[in-house]
Amino acid sequence: MERYDCFQPTIEYDPMCDQDNPQKISFEDVSAAAFRIQSGIVKTPCVKSHMSNIYGMDIFLKNDFLQYTGSFKERGARNALLLLPPEAKSRGVISASLGNHSQGLSYHAHQLNIPTTVVMPNVAPIMKIENCRSYGAKVIVHGHDMKEAKYHAMTLAKEKGLTYINGYDHPHIMAGQGTVGLEILEQVPDVDAILVPVGGGGLLAGVATAVKHLRPHVLIYGVETEKCPSMEEAMRQESPKCVEIRSTLADGLAVPTVGFNAFFTVKSLIDKMITVNEDWLARAILRLVEQEKYVVEGGGAVGVAAIMAGLVPDLAGKKVVCILSGGNIDTTILGRCLERGLAAEQRLVKFKVTVSDRPGGIAELCKLLASLGVSIKDIMQERAWVYGDIFSVRVKVVCETRGPDHMGELRTVIMNTYKEWCFAQEFEGRDRCASTDSLDDVSH
Repeated sequence: MERYDCFQPTIEYDPMCDQDNPQKISFEDVSAAAFRIQSGIVKTPCVKSHMSNIYGMDIFLKNDFLQYTGSFKERGARNALLLLPPEAKSRGVISASLGNHSQGLSYHAHQLNIPTTVVMPNVAPIMKIENCRSYGAKVIVHGHDMKEAKYHAMTLAKEKGLTYINGYDHPHIMAGQGTVGLEILEQVPDVDAILVPVGGGGLLAGVATAVKHLRPHVLIYGVETEKCPSMEEAMRQESPKCVEIRSTLADGLAVPTVGFNAFFTVKSLIDKMITVNEDWLARAILRLVEQEKYVVEGGGAVGVAAIMAGLVPDLAGKKVVCILSGGNIDTTILGRCLERGLAAEQRLVKFKVTVSDRPGGIAELCKLLASLGVSIKDIMQERAWVYGDIFSVRVKVVCETRGPDHMGELRTVIMNTYKEWCFAQEFEGRDRCASTDSLDDVSH
């Protein structure tokens, strides 16, 4: 039987994730999973955030990135593996994932002596591929994206008699993820709202099922990146629909179509869906590093981003838990996120200014910046493409300020001192320029 994913006839039929007969998990499924997996899962802390006073609410951070493989995915993986019949355990399991599910499945399958194969697309980070191999899994790198990797994995499952385990829509996976919600209620008994990252919807389904059964008044908000709002679209159309995936910092949430089991489970339980802008996502990653000393991936930071962006004003004065679902951010991506966050907060500023090419011209600019307490990170001169005065030089400066007020002070001084200048304001989607005939391309 053929199924269509994003309008492509790409995957074989998965009886555990049947769009025509979706399965809804129950509280009993989640509570049983909690007992089943407790010996192999870290009960992660849920601590009050340093950001609470800033945003006018009691913010608690559920640090599930502290699981052994760096994400909440271990919970569902272990539960699904333990529920396999003996003959399926002996034959082995297979799945497709960009990273976190593959790592969690690989690690716990190795602990339980279950042969594991994971198929990862060639866009998966090398670090995550090598981690899966180190956990004892057979890793197959195949396909340009998750659709191709998933099709290959399900084809292999059929050919070799392996059990395919969907990373976000399998009922046993969702039940395992729901144990996060049980721990939150134990750690913050009087919680008012929980912000849950949403990709395929498995974590949201599990947490909502557990929390709404025990504390029906607790608000459950799903949060996803605006670059892949698949759950918001599913809620709007009352059925999972494919959305376009655009490049995102929250790569772990970039699932084009939410799970049918997950959607069927959460559609009557969720209170609100929220989408966050990528700049706020970068700022949240930066804030977690600076304020909490946590390194969290984009998908894990969406709840904090929603609070920082002012998207939950109704939660002012309430106790709010943000689930930090994963910490497997690629090192190079982390550097870019931090720089983008600094730029979004106007603490990293880029501008061009035309100064005199006479001796001391650039020195005067540097002296001016120093007098303002601005730290120069990079400076570059440009002579060949300067129009007009032959004795002028265009200087591109990347500098560090203390924030918007300090940046405004810098801009005012530059504006009053030089005739031609241009500040890059990427967070506002435009440039502020003077004399645009000569300074029209500050981004280069």
